[in-house]
Amino acid sequence: MHRKIAAFLAVMFVWMSSIATISQAQTMKSAKEQADSMKIRLKVGDKVLTATLIDSATTRDFISLLPLTLTLKDYAGTEKISDLPKRLSTEGAPSGNDSSVGDITYYAPWGNMAIFYRDFGYSSGLVLLGKLDSGIEAFNVPGSVKVTVELIK
Repeated sequence: MHRKIAAFLAVMFVWMSSIATISQAQTMKSAKEQADSMKIRLKVGDKVLTATLIDSATTRDFISLLPLTLTLKDYAGTEKISDLPKRLSTEGAPSGNDSSVGDITYYAPWGNMAIFYRDFGYSSGLVLLGKLDSGIEAFNVPGSVKVTVELIK
């Protein structure tokens, strides 16, 4: 009798382990797909940059606008900014952000996107969307910059 119970428990253990492995694989695939959907491409002149976005309501709202072509104007010798076609949700967003080089943000009071090419410090109403993976020098130039932003699929 003990052998039958032990055999039954061994079969159940193997079966449960395989279900856990399948579930874990599906979770990892889903996480990878989500991570992939949070990457964007920015075309600035002949340069192609990528950025990694965070997962937030504001970011998802921003992604829904893509693709976008914007003219980013210099602001305060620190960032390039542009109005967006609509205001983004700030549901669940912190009250502000301490911006640093490469940050892609949404400034809720004005409804614009900003890419920081210099550190700025804390600003109330500033919501982090993500960060450039590299290539900030494309924005650290005088005047305006035309950029096309699209989701990497």
